[in-house]
Amino acid sequence: MATTIEDVHADVLACALRRLDGRSLAAASCATAGLRALAADPDTWRALCLAQWPSLALAAHHLSAIPPRRLFADASPFPRAQLTTTPIPLPENLLSAVDVSYRGTPLLSRVVATPGCSTPWFRGAPFRLDAVDCKKPAPITAPFSPAELELSWLLIDPARGRAVNASSGRAVAVGRHWYTGETLVRFAVVLGGCCFETTVACSEEAAHVSEVSLAVEDADGSALSGEGALRLLAAAMEGERRGGEREREEVRARYQAFVRSKKGRKESKARREAIIDLCCSAASAVVVLAFIASVLLR
Repeated sequence: MATTIEDVHADVLACALRRLDGRSLAAASCATAGLRALAADPDTWRALCLAQWPSLALAAHHLSAIPPRRLFADASPFPRAQLTTTPIPLPENLLSAVDVSYRGTPLLSRVVATPGCSTPWFRGAPFRLDAVDCKKPAPITAPFSPAELELSWLLIDPARGRAVNASSGRAVAVGRHWYTGETLVRFAVVLGGCCFETTVACSEEAAHVSEVSLAVEDADGSALSGEGALRLLAAAMEGERRGGEREREEVRARYQAFVRSKKGRKESKARREAIIDLCCSAASAVVVLAFIASVLLR
């Protein structure tokens, strides 16, 4: 007599499903009605979320009302670059779940609550979130290669139960701070023409991470306000997602295109300002010469 997957005990199947990644779990749920029922178990998706984002365990009481499958579907794929223009209510509170890993090993997990997003002060000030206290740097294992760091920054709206991952996952740029000499590893996602950039500052000699911060800038390189960033986040939470390695490369390409565009706009602005300065200098010279001529011809 042939043995089928349905003959395996449900508890064994449930344990096996919890070892799958999101794509494999979704594919398995399409095989049979029994697997579909097991794959729909919230505990299975909760285990999957915690395996991918350990920081969520630190915010379990904030996320109890959000279905784990919905959270995974929102946070796992990359958001599309073009966002919806439909007006969407802005989050009044944000929850950040930040995970930094190195070669698959969790290195740092933080949860940052940002209440009062509806206050005039928050909406008018430049948008910036910090996940590491500079006075208490997080230790790392040395030696290590900064370019191999991976980062996830989930931004969650607990009230509406929506989330978005504002990180490229892998580094898009690695450099050094001109003054401190620390290594700066950058992760970025371009949304609606603006760049959400996370900077991880780490010291290879002291073996610690001193800064993990998220900021947003527009195409001119200016810091985006809290209200502007919230509008982009709200639209990204409601927008479409795309996952996979191909989309990861697309995220990097969008960032590189954004950097080139910003550099081009900066150079164009510098040229305009140089022309304006030249015209002002010429006009001033003409005025001075005209004054001197009027004095000499009296």
